[in-house]
Amino acid sequence: MIIGVPKEIKNNENRVAVTPAGINEFKRQGHTVYVQKQAGIGSGFSDEAYTAAGAEILPTIEAVYAQSEMIIKVKEPIESEYPLIKEGQLIFTYFHFASSRALTMAMIERKAICLAYETVERADRSLPLLIPMSEVAGRMAVQEGAKYLEKPMGGCGILLGGVAGVKPANVLVLGGGIVGTQAAKMAAGLGAHVTIVDISLARLRHLEEVMPANVDTIISNEYNIKELIKDSHLIIGGVLIPGAKAPSLITRDMLKLMRPGTVLVDVAIDQGGCFETSHATTHADPTYVIDEVVHYCVANMPGAVPYTSTLALTNSSLPYALQLANKGWRRACQENAELKKGLNMIHGQVVFKGVAEAWNLQYTPLEGLV
Repeated sequence: MIIGVPKEIKNNENRVAVTPAGINEFKRQGHTVYVQKQAGIGSGFSDEAYTAAGAEILPTIEAVYAQSEMIIKVKEPIESEYPLIKEGQLIFTYFHFASSRALTMAMIERKAICLAYETVERADRSLPLLIPMSEVAGRMAVQEGAKYLEKPMGGCGILLGGVAGVKPANVLVLGGGIVGTQAAKMAAGLGAHVTIVDISLARLRHLEEVMPANVDTIISNEYNIKELIKDSHLIIGGVLIPGAKAPSLITRDMLKLMRPGTVLVDVAIDQGGCFETSHATTHADPTYVIDEVVHYCVANMPGAVPYTSTLALTNSSLPYALQLANKGWRRACQENAELKKGLNMIHGQVVFKGVAEAWNLQYTPLEGLV
């Protein structure tokens, strides 16, 4: 198969979808790989390293798309890339269709095969290609939240872990999944008082067993959230419904219950966000303030730590990408139920129910298409 690796062009996105080690594996199994010039430079991988591994370097993104059967990316195509996508071309990346109608309609129009990292799902319902980035984002959420709690950054001026004789900050984590668990670990490690809320008692029991003493668990409901936000300094939203729009757990009216200078970090922004007042921001302009509450809603948080993020992602994605290259998307998805769950669109038909429901589009079951 002919595989293309374009340079990511989203704002401050420095990750790359395939490392030189990955190129070596593709070449070893008989595939041709085109890599756009300087695609890996932000993650610390030179063109020379890709060439040594067997890739051919192409000068432009247009050339990569034009010559490739499968495009492997990190983030969803942006508007300037839409016209480059060919009918029937396999695009393997994070799509997060439920957060963007424009992207959804563009991919329907292009009639590509859209296989989304975020909906590849194991039998135990875990999401192997979302987990590594959720780990990074969960840990970064605390790092960024602590920074924006500083007074010059617009926060209320509290040190996350406090000091002797002074109470630490109160951190509220919405969702006890991968993001929430990693965020709670980081915040607790810095000495904050942490509360995790989740709708699953089984998950809360598990977290109660593994978390340190400065982490509390509380069942998630509107009443409890309204009470908890009154005393919280940092609130991290990490709620996920695979492939579908995230629920809004904090409404605009609830901001009035918060302390001035409270910081909200919405890790679910890729899926539309779990705060009603969230809208996507960038690393270049990461925050905005509504009702004296700081919102941090960067849609590609792990892009700020590309070396770590690229290696974490490609460790998980390469085995799936090799299956797609070796067998073609149809056979690979027939033989691997995890990959099959990643199919979101086939030749202009929406085959993932959460995407169809998000934008009131016709849903086409996979039966007969794969």
